[in-house]
Amino acid sequence: MATHEVELTDPVDLCTPDGSRLNPAAIGWSRVPLHTANLRGRRLRTKKWDYWAVLAPDLAFSVTYANVGYLGIADMWWCEPSTGLVGGRPGPRPGGFGMHLPDRPGTAPLRVDGPGVKVSMVDDEGGTTITAEWTEHGEAASLDLRVDLPPGHESVNVVIPWDERTFQYTSKHQARPARGTMRVGDRTWGFGVPAGEERTSPDAAWGVLDVGRGRWPYSTRWNWGGGAGVATDGRTVVGLQFGGRWTEGTGATENGVIVDGRVTKIGDELVWEYDWAHPMRPWRVRHRDGSLDVTLTPAHDRHSKANAVVLATEVHQVFGRWSGHVTDDSGTRYDVEGILGFAEESVSRW
Repeated sequence: MATHEVELTDPVDLCTPDGSRLNPAAIGWSRVPLHTANLRGRRLRTKKWDYWAVLAPDLAFSVTYANVGYLGIADMWWCEPSTGLVGGRPGPRPGGFGMHLPDRPGTAPLRVDGPGVKVSMVDDEGGTTITAEWTEHGEAASLDLRVDLPPGHESVNVVIPWDERTFQYTSKHQARPARGTMRVGDRTWGFGVPAGEERTSPDAAWGVLDVGRGRWPYSTRWNWGGGAGVATDGRTVVGLQFGGRWTEGTGATENGVIVDGRVTKIGDELVWEYDWAHPMRPWRVRHRDGSLDVTLTPAHDRHSKANAVVLATEVHQVFGRWSGHVTDDSGTRYDVEGILGFAEESVSRW
């Protein structure tokens, strides 16, 4: 696997100085976040979000802080695949007022205290601390989460350029060690292991971050998948980061493999094979040259559908375990068997 994409190594503005158009110098990818998303104007077409998820052996959850122009979103969601239990609470804020995200992601705390949902995301040099409080079915619920950013851990940061007026900067993080506690009513879930034990414990949990800053076409469709765990050699941590559909024809992808914290960037579009009508069937993602071939066996389908006047969306996001193989840029193959992960297709008008 290789990439034709330009690798950026210096900080760069996403937009031209007036914030209205894509800066040509911003096109490319980087191993750490380098872009400043100096978006100005066109509020209803501008989309900004920080989405966190955690994958644990029998728990998956996400926390969202977003402003998509028409709407602000503070959202908590969780599931326990073995029992089928699902919970959480959405916190929509019409117009997105009061939901502010910095031009340089990770440089300012994100906090909201809305009806039924309270969220805080605070970054520091060593990682991110996330807390949330909400109510569901009349019961108090809370989350205390720490996601580490180990020294030298890389991510997939890329600009997807549809044209000079529609473009997206995305920063995708996988395989970041996570630990904490979630409480709902009188029940408590602990997840993760002490720092440094992720390679040896089957109870390890992994953080996922999706940062988005950009201006989207009104109608969109995308695939996204990822995951993390220890390879069958018993010592190598493998992270998966896949995308599709929305990047086609742009000359850029959000595809990569993270091996012990280092990214192998994949510049080609990957092949996705799954059945939208039967999302609990296996999801396969592969490279045409055979260097990557993994299949997710789902344990839970998070299906959501909404249809409003100007906003409509339908998503199948499945959580389960990946098996197969990946290859890094040195040509070394790593087999994985049952590592934690997810895959999705989203269709939206927004």
